[in-house]
Amino acid sequence: MKVSSMGYQVVVVAACVALAACAGTHPVRYTGLESSTQLQPNANDSSGRVPYNYSSGANWRKYSNAIVEPVVVYSGADSQFENVSEDQKKELAEYMRAQFTEALKEKFTMMSQPNVHTLLVKLTLTGAKPTKQFVGTVTKFDLAGGPYNAVQSIRGKEGALSGSVSYAVEIYDASTNQLLSAYVAKQYPNAMNVKATFGAMSASKTGIKKGAEDLIARLN
Repeated sequence: MKVSSMGYQVVVVAACVALAACAGTHPVRYTGLESSTQLQPNANDSSGRVPYNYSSGANWRKYSNAIVEPVVVYSGADSQFENVSEDQKKELAEYMRAQFTEALKEKFTMMSQPNVHTLLVKLTLTGAKPTKQFVGTVTKFDLAGGPYNAVQSIRGKEGALSGSVSYAVEIYDASTNQLLSAYVAKQYPNAMNVKATFGAMSASKTGIKKGAEDLIARLN
């Protein structure tokens, strides 16, 4: 008995969706971070996007300037890169610095040297997962993935076979080198965002944009 091509695709996609539903990774308290020992479970995060954080209770209003260091690509054994090449890591790191810098410009004057009233922002790219090409797009509409992704979209959760990005943000007082805030996070597109499925790194880049928006919201 032969299985039709369409039927085979539905079976494959259904299996992939089932696997995606239970195989999602979560950011960890990366041991190679400077702030690792200060990061604590984030009891105020119900989304699962920011499972660990640290806050000194800093008054952000006293800071008018910011420095964004070049993004570090995390190389620890607990990194969470899935089938991402070194070139792709470099591409994401450069994109991340550009996006976070652009977001911070809304509130701060960007500086190149430490000074008073200046934040030093250290970004670490700790993981990324590319979108499964073709299949990732199909799951937005097919009978197997469509309903699952629709529910995930409403819940603000990760879509099936979608890409993502994981990273750490550490914010210091540039003049004293005091750690003011730190957190690890995972970002990804809305589960029904079709545009973010075109290009292996598109979803990760969408996640980076969301991460930059999240940072400036935290500092307001």
